[in-house]
Amino acid sequence: MTPNGTDKLPLKVALLGCGVVGTEVVRILTTRADDLAARVGAPLEIAGIAVRRAGRERDIAVDPALITTDAQALVSRGDLDLVIEVIGGLEPARGLILTALEHGASVVTANKALLAEDGPTLFAAAEKYQRDLYFEAAVAGAIPILRPLRESLAGDDVTRVMGIVNGTTNYILDKMDSTGAGFDEALEEAQALGYAEADPTADIEGFDAAAKAALLASLAFHTRVSIADVHREGITDVSATDIASARAMGCVVKSLAICELDEATDSVSARVYPAMIPQSHPLASVRDAYNAVFVESKAAGQLMFYGRGAGGAPTASAVLGDLVSAARNRLKEVPGVGESSYTQRAVRPMGAAMTRYHVSLDVADKAGVLAAVAQAFAEHDVSIQTVRQEGRGGDAQLVVVTHTATDAALSTTVETLRDMDIVREVSSVMRVEGD
Repeated sequence: MTPNGTDKLPLKVALLGCGVVGTEVVRILTTRADDLAARVGAPLEIAGIAVRRAGRERDIAVDPALITTDAQALVSRGDLDLVIEVIGGLEPARGLILTALEHGASVVTANKALLAEDGPTLFAAAEKYQRDLYFEAAVAGAIPILRPLRESLAGDDVTRVMGIVNGTTNYILDKMDSTGAGFDEALEEAQALGYAEADPTADIEGFDAAAKAALLASLAFHTRVSIADVHREGITDVSATDIASARAMGCVVKSLAICELDEATDSVSARVYPAMIPQSHPLASVRDAYNAVFVESKAAGQLMFYGRGAGGAPTASAVLGDLVSAARNRLKEVPGVGESSYTQRAVRPMGAAMTRYHVSLDVADKAGVLAAVAQAFAEHDVSIQTVRQEGRGGDAQLVVVTHTATDAALSTTVETLRDMDIVREVSSVMRVEGD
């Protein structure tokens, strides 16, 4: 019997990266070793930690003998059972994961960008070598959303996944709504609190959320969706006026990742952009830097997953959950559930997506303007739900909310409005979702 209460030899675990998340993973593996061993059925032994700089001070004591700067040599050892990859980026992460799988280790990764870019290559390798490739931590931090999609809802038909999957953008939009702050001010506050990087491009321009949307769509609809298939818009153009307009409609502005199945054409779509949603929608109440994912399926109906979407401890929680599952499978020498892409559905272009628009127009204050604007919408087969005029004279503004139409028809309508003499400016265009 081992000191951990099992009669199994330790499973050897290698860690690639020891930053914020990696440090927390090491802490949990060390401080909760006995508990994890009982859950797995065998001890988990840290066999090596690959880092960029060996001499760097870390927040947790690590045996110097475990530290190496040669990640390739570490994953090529051949005696590893499990490899955790938390270095991020495309390379060298891709090559290291493939090498680890080739040399017999199952892999747990938090690398959403790599999976969204080249997931099929990694999944094919995992299947070839009969090893697990788990990635719960790649989407929404501690929130268990990927495993429910992959396993709990495996017997159901998911029709829609809509979520707030980036804590930085949610924090910024929430502060703009609750305090009246402008975008730049809210971004600076997010950076000061550590919610946003010094270079926040991946978050505020939607790249991070788009990678997560690709993974969600792939799992939900059993088809391969890459980040190139995801329509992406950031939040940099969201103004205080947009926030106020949403409030006037009983809505809030959220940056949403939306994945949908169109049964009529048996195709899927995935998109990321800021949109107005009704205050009555469950996602509207998601505040601060939290994440939430709203799932709709035929049998289960509507499901909501909510929690912390980033940070060392929340992400490490997801990593350790995958690690325990992969370790159990390794003891049985049977891989768990792998990639499911049997449907091979086509991915619809953004123009075919069905949505609604909220359009604000600065217009000339004279007779016939409303009729001319309404005619422009009618010419593109877009029905108007509501319209109101604000201001007079040089400050006259029309606010139009449409019924559902294709995004292509709505976009073309807006371009037509921009070319009209009576329209001084199309001051704001935002989609409306969540009805």
